[in-house]
Amino acid sequence: MSQLLADEGARLPNAQVVGEAARVLGVSADWLLGLTDRPERASDLVAAAMDMTDAPRALVDEGIYKWHREADGLKIRHVPASLPDMLKTQAVNRWEYASTFNRSPDQAIEAAEVRLDWMRASRSDYEIAMPIHDLSAFARGEGYWRGLPHAARLAQIDWLLEMHDQLYPRLRLFLFDAHQVYSAPITIFGPLLAVIYVGKHYLAFRDTERVQALTAQFDGLIRAAEVGAHDMPTHLRSLRDALA
Repeated sequence: MSQLLADEGARLPNAQVVGEAARVLGVSADWLLGLTDRPERASDLVAAAMDMTDAPRALVDEGIYKWHREADGLKIRHVPASLPDMLKTQAVNRWEYASTFNRSPDQAIEAAEVRLDWMRASRSDYEIAMPIHDLSAFARGEGYWRGLPHAARLAQIDWLLEMHDQLYPRLRLFLFDAHQVYSAPITIFGPLLAVIYVGKHYLAFRDTERVQALTAQFDGLIRAAEVGAHDMPTHLRSLRDALA
């Protein structure tokens, strides 16, 4: 290394020297050669670009709130696995989590309330997109929601109407036709982070290319929405009238 640095002539180290220097310094060989402005090694870049974390169901997860705090003031886009957790009533949470073994209904209720409080206090705009048939199945008590009492479903629709009145336009709800477009459960925290929910784990992506691709996917759901945010109250009232 001393010879390379002291030599005034045009001289480059061989591959073995570059590799050994990169290993000792903990940087990439491309950065040493001036081929990239990122000093991290390829393995470190990949590890930083995607992370897998536990997804404890119905628990106030510090990881989620860390992501929300990081993105405070940015637009947050969300496709829930069923109804948005932060917009569920206590009765719905008690029914949904009554048969789980690892989390209690009280924990689910606490998680929903904490998320809703955060939404109310944060500076972020929220866009939530759901399949239109999921909300219809909920209103009718079909599929996943079979057995949920009529009164609980009616109260949940009323609660969604109330939340829309309170939080619109910072909270905007959209319904898309899953026969035309599809999305896995996902949350996109501005341009910083995209998180896909896969059951027991979250897959978190931080690299710009994947975050932009998933943002474009979400924006496609919005453009294809059967029910837009402005029309959501009318749609909810029609579901409520059918229930009543």
